[in-house]
Amino acid sequence: MSKRPHFLQPLLGRDTGSLDDWGLFAEGRETPVASRLEGAFESKTRNRGLLGRSELPPGTALIIAPSNAVHTFAMRFPIDIVFASRDGAVVKIRAAVPKSRIAFALGGFAVIELGAGEITRSGVRVGDRLVVRKR
Repeated sequence: MSKRPHFLQPLLGRDTGSLDDWGLFAEGRETPVASRLEGAFESKTRNRGLLGRSELPPGTALIIAPSNAVHTFAMRFPIDIVFASRDGAVVKIRAAVPKSRIAFALGGFAVIELGAGEITRSGVRVGDRLVVRKR
């Protein structure tokens, strides 16, 4: 990933398969957008994404970066998608995206994939600033 600073900086250099002690929050809120993070920061994991999975557990997010587009071809379940800019600002949200769709956001740097319904549960909105921090 680029050396320029971005909101995911605290996660770099860690085992990105599972970042259990880190959470994703909308700045100023205590309810996490996701309390368990998985990172997809290199080409192989970005390309695989959630393919082959039958679910994404509640409270879990797959963060794909850098990326401003994803597809749901061959997905087995609908997902919520949050697009964030380099500074963590939420630039676009798509809820309950079914299989066989493409979603993208101009100005997106990271794609956060969540189980359907997680956007509503967390209350994240366009314009919120996302931060990663230890739980």
